[in-house]
Amino acid sequence: MVFTVPPPRAPLDDGCAQWYENELGWATVPGPPVQLVTGLRFDVLELPAEAGVAVLRRIGPTGPVARCGRRMRLLVAAGSADELPGLLDWLEWGGIALGLTAAGVDGRMTAPAPPGLPRTSAQGAAVWLRPPKPGREVEPTLPALTPFGRGTGTGGSGGDTPDLVRLVDAAATECHRVRLLRGNTPRSNAQPLAFS
Repeated sequence: MVFTVPPPRAPLDDGCAQWYENELGWATVPGPPVQLVTGLRFDVLELPAEAGVAVLRRIGPTGPVARCGRRMRLLVAAGSADELPGLLDWLEWGGIALGLTAAGVDGRMTAPAPPGLPRTSAQGAAVWLRPPKPGREVEPTLPALTPFGRGTGTGGSGGDTPDLVRLVDAAATECHRVRLLRGNTPRSNAQPLAFS
């Protein structure tokens, strides 16, 4: 008697990858969890969630925003990840540990559950705070480097989206503030002031 082995089953997806690929045209990597490929249609600016909340309050609309655990992910124009180190140096944040990173070409981002599909109940799972809108190009709404005096976003039409320089400056400031506040606990603040 010959035993036949069935072919391996495709991983269960619950429609997540299809939504990203068909509705938004974004490349995915099968999961679980499904991953979104960065560097093609968008890059990701990642920072501590506490700093991200302050940035969103301060800046306003930024394009799609996701949260995964204690990190916030802001979608920015493709190519922005390559600009981050130079921007931080130019803004005089270079060499300071901020917890501000970017994912660009060959990067990955855990895909949050699409709007309308059931979210996973796992703690720290990726969720959209500001989801992308299907049937609409996301690129013109993403923060990007713009020539001085021109509009914001990659569309250059003067929309509501901040340019990348303003977003990175606000993110660096808030990341630094969070870092200082975390380090300013009563135990670490025991050194007396040097007023003599």
